[in-house]
Amino acid sequence: MSTPNTLSPSANLLIEVFTEELPPKSLRRLGDAFSEGIFSHLKHAGLAGDDSIVTSYATPRRLAVHISHVLSQAPDYPVREKLLPTSIAFDADGKPTAPLLKKLSALGYADIDIATLEKSGEGKNEALYLNITAKGASLQDLAQTALIQTLNKLPIAKMMHYQVLQKNGALADVQFARPAHRIIALHGNHSLNISALGINASNQTEGHRFLAPGVITIASADQYESALQADAKILPSFNKRRQFIETALLKAAGDDLVLMPDSLLDEVTALVEWPAIYECHFDNEFLEVPQECLILTMQTNQKYFALTDKQGKLRNRFLIVSNIQTDKPAAIISGNERVVRPRLSDARFFFQQDQKRTLAARVADLGKVVYHNQLGNQLDRTLRVQAIASGIATQLGVDDKLANRAAEIAKTDLLTDMVGEFPELQGIMGRYYATHDGEDTEVASACSEHYMPRFAGDALPTTQTGSILAIADKLETLVGIWGVGLAPTGDKDPYALRRHALGICRLLLEKNLALHLPKLIELAKAQFPQKDVQEKAKAEDIYVFILDRLRAYLKDQSVGGKPFTSAEIDAVLSQSPTQLNDLIDRLTALREFNALTEASQLAAANKRISNILKKTTTAIPAMCSKALLHNPAEIALYQALENISPALSLAYEQRQFVELLKALVALSQPIDQFFADVMVMDPNPELRDNRLALLQQLHQKMNLIADLGKLA
Repeated sequence: MSTPNTLSPSANLLIEVFTEELPPKSLRRLGDAFSEGIFSHLKHAGLAGDDSIVTSYATPRRLAVHISHVLSQAPDYPVREKLLPTSIAFDADGKPTAPLLKKLSALGYADIDIATLEKSGEGKNEALYLNITAKGASLQDLAQTALIQTLNKLPIAKMMHYQVLQKNGALADVQFARPAHRIIALHGNHSLNISALGINASNQTEGHRFLAPGVITIASADQYESALQADAKILPSFNKRRQFIETALLKAAGDDLVLMPDSLLDEVTALVEWPAIYECHFDNEFLEVPQECLILTMQTNQKYFALTDKQGKLRNRFLIVSNIQTDKPAAIISGNERVVRPRLSDARFFFQQDQKRTLAARVADLGKVVYHNQLGNQLDRTLRVQAIASGIATQLGVDDKLANRAAEIAKTDLLTDMVGEFPELQGIMGRYYATHDGEDTEVASACSEHYMPRFAGDALPTTQTGSILAIADKLETLVGIWGVGLAPTGDKDPYALRRHALGICRLLLEKNLALHLPKLIELAKAQFPQKDVQEKAKAEDIYVFILDRLRAYLKDQSVGGKPFTSAEIDAVLSQSPTQLNDLIDRLTALREFNALTEASQLAAANKRISNILKKTTTAIPAMCSKALLHNPAEIALYQALENISPALSLAYEQRQFVELLKALVALSQPIDQFFADVMVMDPNPELRDNRLALLQQLHQKMNLIADLGKLA
């Protein structure tokens, strides 16, 4: 070990903590937090700056960070801080008071010469200031603090408690994610004299457990990565190791496609320090089992990478990532093939056993499965979803037979052995089993599709029955959970109601379903006999909640590559649309209208009318009386509105939104003339109310598509 000598004014810093195997699923996060924590302390103390390059390292047995351009001593810096008013800082004899001494002690200047403190201000405003040049932080001191505080703040789900034998023979209690054995702290080629977790830092670490066991000496901070790769069979960078694995998997797959979800890639990267890819096989007979089952058991239980052909059909070969590189991998390959066989056999057994009993025969057993203690069991829920699905089918004018049957059996695969072993397969297995049972193809598809979309950007159902059931299922969850007082608050949404609401929006809009959203909510609410649900699940609140999700969805939509603006979205949604399927058409029409020369004038006029109507406290007549119109400008506006009203109504009925908005251009000049010549709030209440009625009718016709005033 090199001794702590005088450090270079600036050099690169390396800190490594070598441990036993760290939790693989959180390794990437631990590595990032470790490097960010160390750098943050250095930068805050002025020992590192914006020009410093931070490189994070994380392997199963180490967390490390390399930071360039780290000073050994931070520059001195001026400190000027107000202490206390002089009337409080000194007593009648001019001696420092206890409050002043306490303040100085808290700031770390208990021994300062009081005479050096600065007085500033006059009279009652005179105060005492600390005005000095403070000594910059020392890397030797700061690295110790940075390491300990960073280790204490790492996102470790569960700590291990263990004891470390000290040099004096005493045992020290330590807690960390896993027992630590070594620490490296190098500034350039000089070791820092720091310690943590009961270990003194050195310039030594350990190599690969099998390929290069034993101690490895790191000569300098800059040689860390190259020395580990050359001498220790360690690829220390998490990102480089992940990229190596991904590239090697693609190469080994050849003409086949390799299934490598990000979560699996991350976990496998966290399990190896020197990755090697080997090809294995399983018996063709297992391909009789639904491939989703085989893929999931390989990924979840064994961390293997399944292969498919270009049509997506599973192959009977798979790839493994080993921590041992060898020219004779036969034992590794045969061992993994031997291990995976019983797993695949279990999957085949579950599949065969499940098919001995139909999904329909399992419906009654749903009554034994609790859904929610206030909402009953899964059978209760199934009956509610069934009624909602039937109501939706009726509203769409289609036979509810398929929707009824799909709702009846959709949740029964939860009772199968396969889904019991792999909950991720719910719905997927329902489709397989329903097909085996001879159910209608749409019913079988709906067993899987009613979970769609499972996440943002997920595919939607391809069948009408699947879409109906997906809406019914999400509505039942949304209304029921809301009704038991578990509506989302802040970041808390344990039942994913936001995702369900967004799913409903996407289904109604993208599937072009002309369904009345408030009626759907009331339909779902009517299926709950519970008093609490009826009281808490206010349809208006749920409707507003769904529109809020819709607002976020619409911000990601666009026309001609140009996203819709917040003003455009607000203009449409402020009208509380009951059908969502034409919202994109409305927004597109609004975009086209907004490009017209008269659009800004009409929007401003609309906003002015809105303000007038909002300020009106008296009741406004439902209709404007032509007989009470006297001013030529108000007569002209009335006549212009009468002339275009039939065209507006027809265009609205036929959903010709662009034509409707363009027709409003004819009102531009009459509206301008009206506000120029007519006093709306006439002293004569009869004339005033009639003019307000005219504006109210005009406002309604102008805002059939959207609140144009929102564009002003």
